[in-house]
Amino acid sequence: MFNQRWISLCILMTLLGLVVGRPGLLVLPIFLLMTIAAGRWWNGRVLRDVMYRRRIARTRVFPGETVDIEVQVENAKVLPVPWLRVEDEWPLDVLPTNQALGPSHKRDMGNLTHVFALRWYERIRRPYTLLADRRGVYGLGPTRLYSGDVFGLFQTERVIDEQDFLIVYPRIFTLAELKLPSKEPFGDTRARHRLFEDPSRTMGARDFQPGDSFRHVHWPATARHQQLQTRVYEPTTTLTAVICLNVATFPRPWEGILPELFEHAIVVAASLAAHAVEHRYSVGLISNGAVPRSDQPIRVMPGRSPDQLTRILELLAAITGYVTMPMGRFLLRASPALPWGATLVVVTPVVTDELLASIIQLRLAGRHMVLVSLAKEAPPDLYGVVTHHLPDADWPLATAHDPIAQPNIFAHWREETA
Repeated sequence: MFNQRWISLCILMTLLGLVVGRPGLLVLPIFLLMTIAAGRWWNGRVLRDVMYRRRIARTRVFPGETVDIEVQVENAKVLPVPWLRVEDEWPLDVLPTNQALGPSHKRDMGNLTHVFALRWYERIRRPYTLLADRRGVYGLGPTRLYSGDVFGLFQTERVIDEQDFLIVYPRIFTLAELKLPSKEPFGDTRARHRLFEDPSRTMGARDFQPGDSFRHVHWPATARHQQLQTRVYEPTTTLTAVICLNVATFPRPWEGILPELFEHAIVVAASLAAHAVEHRYSVGLISNGAVPRSDQPIRVMPGRSPDQLTRILELLAAITGYVTMPMGRFLLRASPALPWGATLVVVTPVVTDELLASIIQLRLAGRHMVLVSLAKEAPPDLYGVVTHHLPDADWPLATAHDPIAQPNIFAHWREETA
């Protein structure tokens, strides 16, 4: 309501009262000036020590679960807050079940609006329940506070940039629900009882024997002994699986993205990672996709730490459809850094000639390859490559699913990570 005309009017009335010599004319302008001064002083201090907090019961959930959130606003000073409007930005994909969101200028965001009147040292709490229905990483905030003086002359604003994040993991299905063989989905598991040789760790040398590969010749030892020597590698019995997720849904990434097919690929990758963890694999994840605000591909080296599955699911919750490079080229570049005995499980919504050529090249180099295709057409049979075809029309992905109710790793895993 206040503008410069108020002060001009007060000055004019004061001069008029002095000129005509009527003290009664000075009362109103002096009162207005005192009101303006008091309002400006109040407005400058009204948002001091006003705190706004969100208390989230759980920050990591599965689709279909609900999250309890308590919003708390507090006036921690003597000066009352005659009115306070709070606009808190919340994502539209995670809506409160008992409150509608107002419009926002940001895409996929809405405003949770509150209006309060706070006395001195007063605290108000408002409970809400969020329904987590879609995979993703959702930020709550920033928050804008609007208030002013008791006379309604001035208004001030403060922005609280702090955000709280809610992570919604991908849906998890059993291999039977995905129509994958629950026994040996990664090929022959008899390897659990035999030794692999890890070429990254040499433990010695021996005489060359017929049938040995010339790639394993130990040339320095050969020069010393004047006889062909073969490298002897350290053995390992750890089963390792690396989920290789292709986020492209068209042969050429610039053609766009099919959201449903993209989400199905993420669900399959998450389900395979969970199955591998349940069966005590050392599990890793690589992908030619990226997380928001990044243009680097995803790489999680295989491990068996208690939080390995949590880390993988968090990245799959945040992954976007941005393709950093074609999957075939990405596999060839990433494979040298992966353990030699690892099973590379390629999950792809689209099968291209370049991708097939890369899989064959890695298989000929001695890699154990598994191809999980989500394309409509069945992939060709590749010699030595375990192939699974999962056309999306056969999946129960559109139905509600409670991963915790299944008799698998998740009930125990959630207890350990709570």
